[in-house]
Amino acid sequence: MAKTQLNVRVDEATAEAARERALQRGVSVNRYIEELVLKDAGEVGQTFVEAAADFMKQYERVFAEEFGLDPGPDRLCPAPDQADAHHPEGQPGPT
Repeated sequence: MAKTQLNVRVDEATAEAARERALQRGVSVNRYIEELVLKDAGEVGQTFVEAAADFMKQYERVFAEEFGLDPGPDRLCPAPDQADAHHPEGQPGPT
């Protein structure tokens, strides 16, 4: 993967802390900073996924009512009385 150079200004104490932590981990300062950014980005992504899951759990009934689905314990699946309405004769229905 191609690398892009960034120039970052930090105070001397922060620079020294970065050097020390990189040395302790046995990596370059560049690699240490890269790992910090990747970790931070991953945490943000995980927070989003958790919030989306919580939202879906809270509003599961609303979606079920709106789209005629029967919310099961693990997933949404078509309600028995709605299956035929969504899958006309001759077309495959849900399995």
